[in-house]
Amino acid sequence: MNATQASMLREVDTVVIGASAGGIDALLVLLNGLPAPWRLPVVVVVHLPETHESRLAEVFRQRLGMPVCEAQDKAHVAPGTLHFAPAGYHLSIERGGVFSLSCEPPVRWSRPSIDVLMASAADAYGTRVAGMVLTGANDDGAEGLLAIHRAGGLTAVQSPDEAQVDTMPLAAIARHTPNYVLSLRALRTLLLQLDSRHAP
Repeated sequence: MNATQASMLREVDTVVIGASAGGIDALLVLLNGLPAPWRLPVVVVVHLPETHESRLAEVFRQRLGMPVCEAQDKAHVAPGTLHFAPAGYHLSIERGGVFSLSCEPPVRWSRPSIDVLMASAADAYGTRVAGMVLTGANDDGAEGLLAIHRAGGLTAVQSPDEAQVDTMPLAAIARHTPNYVLSLRALRTLLLQLDSRHAP
């Protein structure tokens, strides 16, 4: 990360992340061993088959040293917690930091949709949201990350050269120029810097 990129850092209230093919491995690299106390909420959509109950929260709870849960309708976005979208539902964040689940039709062939989460986060948090798009095999997340950019939030994309599947990062980069295009290790450093800015 160079000096120009470092100057783009700002205070954020939440981080939203989207991933698809290869996303579980990427998230484990990004999130494993984050220092305690971790303050920022992290909200994640990973594309999953709608017919199978998600075990992501269980898997990541065993691997990470932070609270992990599946987002619940009308629950508050909790600080210092990793929230996963449940399978078969769109996950949105309403103003006031409250989750909303819906069974509306798939977006970009996906439910949950990264675009839906990110667009709602842009509306809820404006300049105080950071969005990240990781590896994946379709273009879900490109429009959502653009919405965050237009709201003045921070946008970051996993380097396509490193991504297990580069379609999703390339689509996000094609829609706007992100603040950061970085390796997973560098995205992790960015996360650490964002959380340090959130410190009281």
